[in-house]
Amino acid sequence: MQNRAEHKPAGEEPVTIVGAGPSGLACAIILARGGRKVEVREWKDSVGHRFHGDFQGLDNWSNSEDCLVELAASGITPEFERTPVHQTTAFDGKGKAHEIRSPRPLYYLLRRGSAPGSLDRGLLAQAEAEAVEVRFNDRVHRTHGPTILAAGPRRANVIAAGYLFETNHENGSWFSIDQNLAPGGYAYLLVHQGRGTLASCMYDNFDRQANHVQLARTFFCEKLGLEMHNERKFGGYGTWSLAQFPLQGGHPVIGEQAGFQDALAGFGLRYAMSSGILAARCLLEGHDYAAAWRREILPRLKTGIANRLIFETMGSAAHSWALRGLAGAGNDPVNRLQRLYAPQGLTRLAYPFAAWRYRKSRQQRACSQVDCNCVWCRQQRAIIPKVSTFTSQIDGTDTS
Repeated sequence: MQNRAEHKPAGEEPVTIVGAGPSGLACAIILARGGRKVEVREWKDSVGHRFHGDFQGLDNWSNSEDCLVELAASGITPEFERTPVHQTTAFDGKGKAHEIRSPRPLYYLLRRGSAPGSLDRGLLAQAEAEAVEVRFNDRVHRTHGPTILAAGPRRANVIAAGYLFETNHENGSWFSIDQNLAPGGYAYLLVHQGRGTLASCMYDNFDRQANHVQLARTFFCEKLGLEMHNERKFGGYGTWSLAQFPLQGGHPVIGEQAGFQDALAGFGLRYAMSSGILAARCLLEGHDYAAAWRREILPRLKTGIANRLIFETMGSAAHSWALRGLAGAGNDPVNRLQRLYAPQGLTRLAYPFAAWRYRKSRQQRACSQVDCNCVWCRQQRAIIPKVSTFTSQIDGTDTS
């Protein structure tokens, strides 16, 4: 890979990246460090516009290497606030607590949004330090030359809705897989230095969002004695998909625009940044991005989709058994989770049916309420400009 100090070869066109999320900025950083001129074009007025200062997790179990070490080896330094989480309390469907402890971080706690210290601002600062030109309020209608698409999710497979708040509660990480609190997913509570995020992460029943959020709030407040102050509502959405070819109009597609996210738990940050890094390396080194994607990303996506099927067909007793296994004395839960996320016989066998079921559920999932303001309906309204923009990038037409 070229050194940052080297000059761009004469006649080499600038690279355009559409979208300033984690995948787009990670891609831009690696390209700039490799000597390419990079323009990032973002249709909103800031980074992290979909987020509100909420806590999220950067998973540390989907690969064998620590995620921060992996990023640093690629050339991305963690210039953002992060807290390693070694312990979490998991509640099963009956409300029984399972204490999961790990010698290695389970995940890194991050903040999302445009505020200083957030992941988004940290990546932006590093990109700008590498002389990347980031243009906000720039709705793309056409591009010229090498282009990488990183415009974010185009649909919702999973939504998270809940509260941001202040609290005197102790720092900690808690989640529940009670399906009454979060259909198909989990409810979670994250508290750090007087600030908290409480949410229901739902894979189904989106039109009953308010009910599930209220149940999740009641559960954590009663179980833990949680007191919330100055709370405000928030919501977000994500997507995972079965894309078989990560190119659109000949352009590499990265991050959630391509559906690169863990279908089981909804963790997407590591997928986003790793796909951006992969696209950048392929462009710098002249490799085939589609072939590299099939080799390095697709197997993990298929495993996640198979794991989702297995989770959804397991009963509450099996969920409790799985939590007991993670919480067992002397266990390394990170190692156990790594085995779960590695392609193996069971997930390979389950994948074809999981793929069929995914396509069927995608046709059926919708909100039935009129004039609804749930996260699903809001994202459907917000996504319309992205769809027209995305189409224009492929065919070169101007949709303004």
